[in-house]
Amino acid sequence: MSDLMKDITGLCKRRGIIYPSSEIYGGFANSWDYGPYGVLLKNNVKKIWWETMVKFRDDIVGLDSAILMNPKVWEASGHLKAFTDPLVDCKKCKQRFKSDDLKKKECACGGELTPARDFNLMFKTHAGPVESDANLVYLRPETAQGIFVNFKNVLDSTRVKIPFGIAQIGKSFRNEITPGNFTFRTREFEQFELEYFVDPKKADKSFDEWKEERLKWYLGLGIDKKKIKLKDHPKKDLAHYAKAVTDIEYEFPFGWSELEGIANRGDYDLKQHQAVSGENLQYTDGEGEKFTPYVIEPSGGVDRAVLAFLVDAYKEEEVKGEKRTVLSLHPKLAPIKVAILPLIKKEPLIKLANKIYTELKELWFVEYDESGTVGKRYRRQDEIGTPYCVTVDFDSLEDSRVTVRDRDSMNQERIDISALKEYITHKIQ
Repeated sequence: MSDLMKDITGLCKRRGIIYPSSEIYGGFANSWDYGPYGVLLKNNVKKIWWETMVKFRDDIVGLDSAILMNPKVWEASGHLKAFTDPLVDCKKCKQRFKSDDLKKKECACGGELTPARDFNLMFKTHAGPVESDANLVYLRPETAQGIFVNFKNVLDSTRVKIPFGIAQIGKSFRNEITPGNFTFRTREFEQFELEYFVDPKKADKSFDEWKEERLKWYLGLGIDKKKIKLKDHPKKDLAHYAKAVTDIEYEFPFGWSELEGIANRGDYDLKQHQAVSGENLQYTDGEGEKFTPYVIEPSGGVDRAVLAFLVDAYKEEEVKGEKRTVLSLHPKLAPIKVAILPLIKKEPLIKLANKIYTELKELWFVEYDESGTVGKRYRRQDEIGTPYCVTVDFDSLEDSRVTVRDRDSMNQERIDISALKEYITHKIQ
């Protein structure tokens, strides 16, 4: 792990953003728990994605499909046969590797490697009290199939017309052999996924539009444009179902890696489910013409997005001879929008500060802090990404004004208490 990733991981643990899972029992490899501030950050990412994709669009509806589904779903989708990694084992040290990750034919320990064999990445479990092949089920490895099997339900129960999309945020599970890089690759993760159904003749145009739309989303939330890019997959590397795929990549400390994929999946999924289920999954347009829609799929990892926002926002700088660590998160993403700080622990200041805290908490997640010097409290709020701190001092009792301090510039401004809501609302949009 790079020094920067160690610093970010340390900050996340220290400030209640992300903890190692099951830590009091020695942890559980590559599993992470989002702490009090981390869950707010993650929820903000999901909320903004949902508003962008569903709330503010008339052509997309939402869905929340089940994690456990009929096993025939995975037969139709091809996951039972094709969702595999080729693995090799070292006969000497007994470690297991993806064969694609090894450049040589022997292990680093000098041991001989076994021939590669396929390993299915889906987690298996059993429905009911008896473990048998008859009640074998799988934890879903993606949210997409829950959308495809509900295509007909959505058509029959809503007024959607092609082109339209079905969006979903949910947990997925993959029995990865080589997880790592903090929260980047884990066995349990959350996806935000859209399946956008289009006329096959318009699929290429829609694919190009969604590439730009999704890149714009990350840039609009403050990601450095020098550290994010679109990368097309060569035709020879495409999955069996894909007509075209473009990744949105971000330059993490461990290198350029996929943040989100935009795929033209053609009509593969609907045709497969139609063939296996026997249900008619064609679409009839206004002129009576029947066809199987093509699907454009922007599919991103919520955890990867959160990690990218954290990495991009992390900064260290020297202020008056002291190191300042700050998360310069976009205000919309910041877990806490405002911190209310009485200058010292004196009753008149505490009373007024609590009054302001109560009023602002109606609008945002707000924190009240009266412990330690104001300087130390500023630093703590900098490290969790709070954009604005409001300090209540003795002058506030006389002039009904408070000092608002900006996280990034550290500039301070006196604002009327009565104008505080409007001032902060304007700033955090």
